[in-house]
Amino acid sequence: MFSLFKADPKKQLLKDYNLKLEQGMQAQRRGDIKSYAMLTAEAEKIWQQIDNLEAKK
Repeated sequence: MFSLFKADPKKQLLKDYNLKLEQGMQAQRRGDIKSYAMLTAEAEKIWQQIDNLEAKK
């Protein structure tokens, strides 16, 4: 019953993942390739966390 009120960690991770990809795209458009690479790497780490959550279910 109380699981209804718990926040879904996957939902927050997906939001963070999409934000990092968006920031990376903006950095790439500005020509800041170093920031683009760092943001893309962070997005990859978040995606791995999402995969781990799905594997546990």
